[in-house]
Amino acid sequence: METVILVNTADEPIGRMEKLAAHERGLLHRAFSVFLFNERGETLLQQRAASKYHSPLLWTNSCCSHQREGETNLQAARRRLHEELGIAPSQLTELYDSFSFIYRAEFDNGLTEHELDHVLLGRFDGSVTLNTDEVAEVRWISMAELAREMDAHPEQFTAWFQIIFREYQSHLPQ
Repeated sequence: METVILVNTADEPIGRMEKLAAHERGLLHRAFSVFLFNERGETLLQQRAASKYHSPLLWTNSCCSHQREGETNLQAARRRLHEELGIAPSQLTELYDSFSFIYRAEFDNGLTEHELDHVLLGRFDGSVTLNTDEVAEVRWISMAELAREMDAHPEQFTAWFQIIFREYQSHLPQ
């Protein structure tokens, strides 16, 4: 049974709960989202697998998931990058914690993502090996083209990725 770490708005743990139950109840929990960039400045997107229990076949950031108890954001990100995309930690040129924020996204199936999300940025120029239980497809895209696609076809992207992308853009130097 996979659990999530329930937190308060200061990111202090207040308990644990089974992942699906936390999403059914819309409780605030810790999560992370990774943006990987290549040498051309493009970001790696993944299309969620058709079998995912929400947001199947929608495009999202390079990787996102939940930390396990006792796991740092970096450890969790490295674990999931390897599990979902076959990326070994040694293949990452860099990976670092950038910022965090709280968001809430409700879905048609009654589930709610209510997360204190830690956004990590990294550099990767290798190839991936997809875990098809998690990921249907990947592609590299420039941030400018991603913004255009997201504006033109928001229904093709996960709700949380649209929120995270706007938040990420607000943290860029002006």
